[in-house]
Amino acid sequence: MDEVPGFVAPVHRALTEPILMGGAPRSVAILNGTLAAALALGLRLWIAGLLLWFIGHMAAVWAAKRDPDFVEVVRRHVRVPGHLNT
Repeated sequence: MDEVPGFVAPVHRALTEPILMGGAPRSVAILNGTLAAALALGLRLWIAGLLLWFIGHMAAVWAAKRDPDFVEVVRRHVRVPGHLNT
């Protein structure tokens, strides 16, 4: 395919990739860490907080490997009623 002069612009890779923290989407990692910290520090259930964080983070990493935009897909799925999907 021939490039048209003046219509080609380089795009940095960081503009096209999702923002991840430890392999999980940033918003999910922050929410998961906050809930786990509240459980561990607020209720003093250290083991339960660590388990919640670990399992939640691994699930988010697994989902992000399958689809990096899974958070947006889930948000859209929850927002749009099911009767429109027929």
